Amino acid sequence: MSHVEEFLTAEEEKEIINAIVEAEKNTSGEIRVHIEAKAKIDHFSRAQQIFHFLKMDNTKEGNGVLIYVAVDDHKFVIYGDSGIDRAVPKGFWDTTKDVMQSHFKKGHFKQGIVEGILVAGKELEAHFPWDHNDTNELNNAISKG
Repeated sequence: MSHVEEFLTAEEEKEIINAIVEAEKNTSGEIRVHIEAKAKIDHFSRAQQIFHFLKMDNTKEGNGVLIYVAVDDHKFVIYGDSGIDRAVPKGFWDTTKDVMQSHFKKGHFKQGIVEGILVAGKELEAHFPWDHNDTNELNNAISKG
C-alpha cells in the first residue's frame, strides 16, 4: 500500500468529508482536500495545478479553498481562489495553517485536517456567508494523486 493510502483510514476520510460538509453549512465557500505522496515541483505551484485540475477555479464567487498535503514531503499548502484573495487581509490563512501544523507535528494528521477545515469554514463565513440560493458547487470527496 502507498503512503497516500496509509495516510488516512476510511473512517478518518469520512470524518474529513463530514468536516467539509459542516464547514460549508455557513459559507458559500467551497473546501476540498487533496493528498499525494510528493510534489515534483514546489508545493505552492503544485497546489495551484491541483486547484485548476479539480476545476476549483470555476466557482461562482471565486471562493474555493484547497488543502493540499504531500505526505512523503511532510508539506501542506492552503490555497484560496482569487475571490478570497480580493476579500481577505494578508495572512488570512495563518490561523488555519497554525492549527493544522500543531496537530501535524504530533502526528495527528486527520485531526489537523479536520480542524483546519473547520477553522477555514469559520474564516470564510465572515467574507462569504451562506445564503438560501447557495448550492454545493464542488465535490466534497478527498482527491488523491
